[in-house]
Parts: sequence; C-alpha cells; structure tokens
Amino acid sequence: MTRVLLVDDQPLLRRSLAMIIDKEPLLDVVGEAADGAQAVARARATRPDVVLMDVRMPHLDGLEATRRICADPALTATRVLVLSMFELDEYVYEALHAGASGFLLKDARPADLIDAIHRTHAGESLFAPAILTRLVAHYVGAPRPGRPVPALRALTAREIDVLTLIGGGLSNDEIATALVISVKTVKTHITHLLAKLAARDRAQLVITAFNAGLVRPAP
Repeated sequence: MTRVLLVDDQPLLRRSLAMIIDKEPLLDVVGEAADGAQAVARARATRPDVVLMDVRMPHLDGLEATRRICADPALTATRVLVLSMFELDEYVYEALHAGASGFLLKDARPADLIDAIHRTHAGESLFAPAILTRLVAHYVGAPRPGRPVPALRALTAREIDVLTLIGGGLSNDEIATALVISVKTVKTHITHLLAKLAARDRAQLVITAFNAGLVRPAP
C-alpha cells in the first residue's frame, strides 16, 4: 500500500484527487493539507510515501515545503511529486533543486497521475531523462572538470559508467545498449548507486554526475 498526502489550497481539487486515488486498491490517502506549513506538519505526523504538492499556496509555498520535507532526516523515505497548473521552467528547476522526485501538470489524466504516484514511490524521477539533464545543465552550470566527490570512491568502475550515462540523459534501455548489459543489470547498478550516494532518486544522481565532472553541459 502506497500512502499519499495531498497538499493543495483548493478544497475542491483535494477532494477530486482523493476520489481518484481512493479508487486504486494499492493507494491510500493518509492526510490532506491546505498550505505548505500544514504539509510539513502532516508529513511528519503521517510519514507518507508520496506527497502530492501544489506550488502556489498561502503562508508557505509548495517549493519551500518540499525543501523542508526532503531535508528532514525523519522523512528520508518520503518522496514529493509537485503538481502545478503552470509549466514554467523556474518552477521545474526549483522543484528539482528542493528535492522533488517529479513534476506533473494538474491537467494530467487520472491514469497518468496514478502511474506517477507509483513510479515516484518506486524511486523513479518524473522528469524525462533528457529533460532532467538539460535542466541540470542549464541551471547548475558547468562544474570544474574532475571536481572531487568523496562518495564516488565507493563506486565500482561499472557504477561510474552507469552514473556518467545517467548524467548524459540516457534511459535505462539506452544505458543497457551502450554498455551491452541487460536492463535488469542497469536497474541493479542504479539501486547500488542510490544507496552508496545516499540519493533519493535519479534526479539526484544526475546532479551528482554534473558536480563530479563526469558530464558537462552542452555549449
């Protein structure tokens, strides 16, 4: 069962989301919040697996709430999926920078929303790999080549290969083809990378690859 916390300042939208989610046997709405401050408090109280987080809210916006939830040591298993009416670059970047595992527009189909919740809970990033890489490249900027990242010392040579290709925007299938290994093996390497680098999801792996100088932004 995936436990979901709904965060939106519009009661009607929260109710609509709850109705969609409650129809799914493997999903459970464990709480609701009307602003960012409530979201942080409810997340600490309910320990959800996934938080559906609105961006524009009173008192504390969703991006700052996401930042606080993702930084909370007691909520390391909680992932945030940001929902917005606006596909603005700065929102997507800020969501990524705050630690969100994905970004979804509110006009997404119910089936896409359900799929996004399951994928977020599974540790995937709801940013297409190539889009994620462009975002990081554009906003993080070019790191210094060979910039040391101590955690990389614990990685095997093959894990560094996989991390480099993740940073380059390749999907699991593309990584498997490039390294002549199975997709299952790629997923195993990614699981090891997440554990060794203490990363929540693929988004943080991309950032690590850029910070380590394994990949450089396109000119």
